[in-house]
Parts: sequence; C-alpha cells; structure tokens
Amino acid sequence: MKAQDCLQLLRDVRDCTFATVDENGFPQARIIDVMVVENGSLYFCTSRGKDFHEQLVRTGRVAIAGLNASWQTVRLSGPVRRVADQKAWIDRIFAENPSMNNVYPGDSRYILDAFCIDSGQMEFFDLGQEPIYRERVPFGDEPARERGFVITEDCTACGTCAEGCPQHCIEEGDIYRIQPEHCLHCGHCFEECPFEAIERL
Repeated sequence: MKAQDCLQLLRDVRDCTFATVDENGFPQARIIDVMVVENGSLYFCTSRGKDFHEQLVRTGRVAIAGLNASWQTVRLSGPVRRVADQKAWIDRIFAENPSMNNVYPGDSRYILDAFCIDSGQMEFFDLGQEPIYRERVPFGDEPARERGFVITEDCTACGTCAEGCPQHCIEEGDIYRIQPEHCLHCGHCFEECPFEAIERL
C-alpha cells in the first residue's frame, strides 16, 4: 500500500473524522471533508471563526480517520500547515467540491483557510478480510513506526499465545512469531503469556 493510495481512500470517503486537542488538553473530533488529494498531500479547509481552526493553528497537528463501505480504514496523524496563496486554494477547493457553494455562497468563501498535511504517521487497516490486514505506511518525511507486540527470546514455545489469538496470527517455532500484518493489537497474548515473553512495541 502506497501513501497516495491511502490518501485517495480518505478522499473517496470524503467525510472523515478530524481530531485535535483543545486549550484544556481535551480531545475534540468533528467530521470534515477531505477536499483535495494530490502529490502525496491532503488538503482541507475550515473557517477562521471555528474552534477547530484555533486548535490547528495553536497545536500545528491533526489526526484523521476514515472508513469506507468495504470496512477499510486509514488513520493519519501528523503536522498540519496553513497553505500559501489562500485565495487560489479556496477557489480550487470550491471548483472541485461544488456543494461548498451552497454553504459559503459568493465571496463568503474567503472566511475559510486551506490547510495541508503532507507527512506523519499513517496506517491502513482492513477489517473486510480474514484474517484482518494492517500496514503502517510511510508518509512524507516520517518513517512508519511499528506498533503492537513482539515475542522475545524468553519464549518457551508453550503455545499459550497462539491458542488464544483471535486472529490466529501467531506462528509456531522455537520462538513463536506474531504476524504483524494480521495482528489486532488486542494484547491478549501479552496478558496471557505465562513467561512474560511478549513485549509491547
């Protein structure tokens, strides 16, 4: 899976959850349209009077999640920036998303600011297949960071982890191995291992 494919999935979903943190450190989430995706970047807009705008400017970060009809989701988290040449970008956003003209008719569109995210952490997660499939996707300048669990050399090959795995994604061996692409990150193996041979990444 390439970064552009993941971004395009978010564009195809269009109405995605965007999350920020408010001035008290509390999480805030809302549905925002993904307006443009091109050249490994995602663009969206919001009006300058909204709390969302203030949080974007103050923290410089956003998290995005979208789910399509095939139970495939993309999660994206990273730095966000207000783009240069605001008028041109707002005009382009309205040209590619004509329904916006009904919400902000005429020149009222220019109360909106356009933002871009072009790097960060991204993950593709497919619940529509068995076993599930997940993949960390490098995005922009940031390499993908591994998450989940790993079985260490303290493993005795007792099989307890494999027996309880809901996705049956643990391979037998002298040291058992978790298949990260099929792991739910549920932590069942981590909690059940009698030898504490499993570590959280």
